[in-house]
Order: sequence, then C-alpha cells, then structure tokens
Amino acid sequence: MGIATKTGDQGLTGLMYNRRVAKTHPRVEAYGTVDELNAALGMARATATLPFAAESLAMVQHCLVVLMGELATAVEDLPRYVQDGFTLVTPELTGRLDALVDRIESEGVSYKGWATPGASLHSAALDLARTVCRRAERNVCHLQESGQLKNPEIIIYLNRLSDLLWLFARLAESRLDSKL
Repeated sequence: MGIATKTGDQGLTGLMYNRRVAKTHPRVEAYGTVDELNAALGMARATATLPFAAESLAMVQHCLVVLMGELATAVEDLPRYVQDGFTLVTPELTGRLDALVDRIESEGVSYKGWATPGASLHSAALDLARTVCRRAERNVCHLQESGQLKNPEIIIYLNRLSDLLWLFARLAESRLDSKL
C-alpha cells in the first residue's frame, strides 16, 4: 500500500480501530496539533547546541507519540487500546517534565516580564514549539469540555511542557546552557 490511499479524499480520516470522522473533528484537531508540535520540537532539537537540550527534546518527542496515540483513540475504544498494550499518558510522564523544569531552574534561569522570541535560532524554535503546545493544550481542553477526553493528565502534560519549552528558550538566550 502506498502513501496515497485516497481514503481521505472525501474529508474523512481514520482514528484508531478504523473509526472514520471528519478531518475537522475536535479529536483530529487535537492530535494534529500535537503532531505539529512534534515537528516544531524536531526543529528545536535540530538547532540545539547542547546535548542536554537535544536529549531532553528527543525524550519529549517520544512521549508525544504516546499522547497522540491516546488522542487518536475514541473514548469508547480506550479499553481496547490499553488491552492491546498501548500506553496512556501518566503522571510519571509529567514527572519527567517536572524534573527537567527543576534542573533548569536550579541553574538560575528565570525571567520577569515578556520575552521577545528570536534572540537565536534555537530559542526562536523553542518559542515556536511553545506556542504550538499552548494551541494543542487548548484543543485538548475543548475535548475535555465536550466530554471526549477521559484522561485529564494529557492537559497537565501539555501545560507542563509549555512551561518547560519557555524555560529552555530562556536558557538558550541566557547562555547559561553551557553549564548543563
């Protein structure tokens, strides 16, 4: 089977377990935005000058695959999803982000007021990823408000990730990153 399956030519796409929904469905919007976030993180990782940043962003990208899989599964199919061995977003995943936030803050990175993105290519890529993350978070909140989200940890994870990306961008700008 080639990449051009033509199954989406009528404006529908597939969720896990062959459920078909409109490409404008809030669930598709949510996991599509997380996919966009993953691509933005790839750009941030590619421009990273420190192994710590690149490794941390790669870890986050792997976690986003877990998050996208859960978002791409209708609520009624989640028991089957778990039974089939797929992982859900857990407080442990969020805890990994908390540990990174703590590590960066322990280096004295802080910032008061507004930041203006663009001091460096890497910090600009991180700020772009942060804004995409915030949009993904809003899309997931919409799923929750409409009763289509079973796991509130997804919102917590995305909220924490946007904080982490903000800190990483400020770290890149402050040049303190050479200590990590």
